[in-house]
Amino acid sequence: MEVDRPQDNLVPDIVVEEADAQESGKEPYNDEQPCYFPPELVDRCTKNSNIMYYCYLIELKENFSYDFPVHDIVLVVRSELEPDIGSFNFDLDVENGSLKVNFKYIDVIHLTPDQVLLCRRFQITVLRVLIDRNLNKLKEVLDGYCLDDNHEIDYLLLPATGKHHRSLIIDWECVVSTEFSCGKACECHVQCGSKGYARRIQTKDGPVCTCMLRNSLVYTPHNGYVYCITGILGLNGNAPLRLRDGRIVTYKKHYEERHGIKLCFDHESLLSGRHIIQAQNHLQRCRKQKEKESSNKFVELPPELCSIIMSPISITTFYSFSFVPSIMHRLESLLIAFNLKKMLLDHHCVQNDLIPTMKVLEAITTKKCQEKFHLESLETLGDSFLKYAASQQLFKTYQNQDEGLLSVKKEKIISNAALCKFGCGRKIPGFIRTEPFDPKMWIIPGEKSGSNALNEELLSNNRKIYIKGNRKVKSKRVADVVEALIGAFLSTGGETAALLFMYWMGIKVDFHITPYERHFQVHAEELINVRCLESLLNYSFHDPSLLVEALTHGSYMLPEIPRCYQRLEFLGDAVLDYLMTLHFYNKYPELSPGLLTDMRSASVNNDCYARTAVKFGLHKHILHASQDLHRHIVVTVDSFEKLSSESTFGWESQTTFPKVLADVIESLAGAILVDSGYNKEIVFQSMKPLLEPLITPETVVFDPAKELNELCQQEHFNMEKPIKSTNKDGASITIMVEADGKLFRHTATVSDKRIAKKIACKAVLDALKKHIAMTRAPEVGKR
Repeated sequence: MEVDRPQDNLVPDIVVEEADAQESGKEPYNDEQPCYFPPELVDRCTKNSNIMYYCYLIELKENFSYDFPVHDIVLVVRSELEPDIGSFNFDLDVENGSLKVNFKYIDVIHLTPDQVLLCRRFQITVLRVLIDRNLNKLKEVLDGYCLDDNHEIDYLLLPATGKHHRSLIIDWECVVSTEFSCGKACECHVQCGSKGYARRIQTKDGPVCTCMLRNSLVYTPHNGYVYCITGILGLNGNAPLRLRDGRIVTYKKHYEERHGIKLCFDHESLLSGRHIIQAQNHLQRCRKQKEKESSNKFVELPPELCSIIMSPISITTFYSFSFVPSIMHRLESLLIAFNLKKMLLDHHCVQNDLIPTMKVLEAITTKKCQEKFHLESLETLGDSFLKYAASQQLFKTYQNQDEGLLSVKKEKIISNAALCKFGCGRKIPGFIRTEPFDPKMWIIPGEKSGSNALNEELLSNNRKIYIKGNRKVKSKRVADVVEALIGAFLSTGGETAALLFMYWMGIKVDFHITPYERHFQVHAEELINVRCLESLLNYSFHDPSLLVEALTHGSYMLPEIPRCYQRLEFLGDAVLDYLMTLHFYNKYPELSPGLLTDMRSASVNNDCYARTAVKFGLHKHILHASQDLHRHIVVTVDSFEKLSSESTFGWESQTTFPKVLADVIESLAGAILVDSGYNKEIVFQSMKPLLEPLITPETVVFDPAKELNELCQQEHFNMEKPIKSTNKDGASITIMVEADGKLFRHTATVSDKRIAKKIACKAVLDALKKHIAMTRAPEVGKR
């Protein structure tokens, strides 16, 4: 396991300041926070000269079958995108497969103001129709539309021709479809009538050539719908139509009865119309937004009821553009992450330029976004590293303070309140993604609305960003993102990158080695079996008195042993937590975010460590002078014989272990860390054999309380607040869950309330699983 160590000149030699200096939470946090929008997609429009754009091709490749294919889309933006953004690719979730999206840079192009205006009208029309599936808002948006000099979202989305040369890549024939008029359609009829297959058909706005009706967007005022016309049918208004109630009437009769409309051109051929596909969120994980594929997906329309909005434009174009909101939301999110990364680089953290923007995006994406990735794994990793970094810094800095004071100081550095304040100081809340993408709330580029106004904000002296509104962000969420960002920089740039990020945030720690000043005038061999312990730990101590300190309980105090194991336990707790988390993260890179957290929790806890201590006989080496502790250890060792010794992890144990057993595992890890010059690799290689077999994704055992809570949320069961009481037999916990009208209840009474809760939750959980298995599909309720 590689663990990077920063060079001395990379991080300023600054120690953690006094507790009050880094203490946070005294000022009230305002959860009303801005929502940032990337400046790369914002610009002032100019009306008097050609405008330079950077042209990108959005290649779409479907891994599914559908009624019609997709085609590529052209994106033109005012700012050149960074290489890792301008060439990125990802998959969108489609009901019966996936859509591969790939960005490819083409070249620079110049557009006149008139061309820009035409392109904007095209994209606003297409995207507004796809989002609303009516024309109500579109008319309001396009009425009097023009270019102005205000800050606005300035990029264009246009249909591609399939020819990837910059001068030929845009399908201008499709773009000008918004300029359709019946007068122009009649002029075209003169040209195509000679070909023998075109003729004029009467529409609501006048006669139109059939070549202009095929592949057009029409509006039917009688019901307010819009349709794509895919062809001319061999039916007319007098053809029979079977209704839902089984009756058969003519189309002419149906429109008179249903809509009160008398068809005047009942001998005209009907049009084959397709309902507009609605833009959906294709970024959601396990999305189940199944489009209704009913028999009236295609409809027969009398042309005299149709008003042409766009022509020529195919259903394929509309289908391809239905993915655009999801594609652009991902691009906007990536650009937000990129701006956060660049803000750090502005402060001379050049090393962190190597961090993939996608990893930063993962760190600012919460679980509520319901996408295929979110911050939980990085948060778990960052939390463990932060805890270790702060603990080792405090341990080295305050060498004469006991574990209690060190814990207080650490809490004031790594608490949620402190991390939230650090995050707010660097404007992190504006970058956080907190909600699932809603296409209806997406801002269509070029569309003008008071609610879409952007406000400029300075991130630093030379970097600006835009605010597109406010939303509520909980302080805990800000703290989570700070930890996840630490994890992002750690996972891709190593400890140096993480420390640089933390220093930029205001968390001032370093990994400089400071001599550990102690006054232990002891001969370790006279108190403990050094050779036996070194053999067990597979490590030879330079200073064996550290072993004595690591095994000395607070009840065993001699003049030559001035302190007990608690300081080393404080350090060892943090390093073991970090090393185990890092091991799982690196060994199982495909772990789901939640599973990493579960594996860490099931491996790094007092029960696991205590079982390890008994399994390897470490309890025999503890120096203590407490009869009560001795009795407790004896009882524990006796009961341990009845427990499975195959593993040292999980939540199965219903035995209460003396805390000292877990403490010595942590204090021994701390002792090895100090003695080895803070070499974490040596600590891991020494402690790993004691903790084996390590947990795997297949053997992980979940915390019953957490699993019960998740099951109740998933199945919408009502879980009551636990009832707690104390009696002569110990602590009593009652867990109650109401499910499907039945009450599931269990009370557990043991000496330890934590164990009592675990037993009660497991009993109720098992009963609920049995209930679900008997009443529902077999897969329901499984994790």
